[in-house]
Amino acid sequence: TTKSTNTHSTKVPLKQLLDFIQTIIMEFLLSLLLFFLFNSRLINAQGPPSPGYYPSSRVQSLGFNQGFRNLWGPQHQSLHQSTLTIWLDKNSGGSGFKSLKNYRSGYFGTYIKLQPGYTAGIITSFYLSNNQDYPGNHDEIDIEFLGTTPDKPYTLQTNVYIRGSGDGNIIGREMKFHLWFDPTKDYHNYAILWDPNEIIFFVDDVPIRRYPKKNDATFPQRPMYVYGSIWDASSWATEEGRIKANYRYQPFVGKYSNNFKLAGCVAYESPSCRRAPSSSPSGGGGLSRQQIEAMLWVHRNYKVYDYCRDPRRDHTHTPEC
Repeated sequence: TTKSTNTHSTKVPLKQLLDFIQTIIMEFLLSLLLFFLFNSRLINAQGPPSPGYYPSSRVQSLGFNQGFRNLWGPQHQSLHQSTLTIWLDKNSGGSGFKSLKNYRSGYFGTYIKLQPGYTAGIITSFYLSNNQDYPGNHDEIDIEFLGTTPDKPYTLQTNVYIRGSGDGNIIGREMKFHLWFDPTKDYHNYAILWDPNEIIFFVDDVPIRRYPKKNDATFPQRPMYVYGSIWDASSWATEEGRIKANYRYQPFVGKYSNNFKLAGCVAYESPSCRRAPSSSPSGGGGLSRQQIEAMLWVHRNYKVYDYCRDPRRDHTHTPEC
């Protein structure tokens, strides 16, 4: 009986010790996980690595009236000293503006501040197009902000059309991103650099997408105007049209700083024209190694859709993929 009692008494503290060790290990692993998550968020909060080159600083700023005019919805567009405001409500189709000149290449940028809250179904945009010259068969280079609900971030959609109308025969080349900042808190610079060999999309001078020319059939070459607009695209803008515009939250507002960047070769200008800044510090096009590192950081952390990686797409229509 005595021996049995002693054996039992030695097993109880051993089990407690094992339980204690297991608890310590679990707490350590949880702390380690929280440490890495916290530091990952800190790294992301700091934004992308520096691109080392800032093409927007090489382009002179223009006021709205120096480079643009109202295209539609003048009663829903106002220009004050520092801000162009355009808006949409249930009594209008929104508002849009258009550049005074059409271009065959160049750097085109603007500073935009988006509306917070419920904006599902609404598109705020800045883009190049020749739709008015070639209806149903136009080219387009898009920066579009897809409206959202208060619990989800805005999506920035970039797109390139070549001789497409958007009527179902379109071959879109969409790449979508979330942003590493809140675009409703302040103005940020969004830009398109289009030259005969490549298209590069920039956010605050960080390249987020490069679309190189592979052949004539997959690259826009006809002159285009520069546009900005706000409009209702409920059929597709938010979660593929599942969430529609709700006019209880009207008006829907887009704000553009009165500080535009237009530097390019206008249509029919001399072929030797070179007015846009280079895409990289080398002056020879493409991107530097530092710019590529910044772009890859954006892709790893914030890219949410790539048409080349969509298994639902027929990639025989997009040979560049």
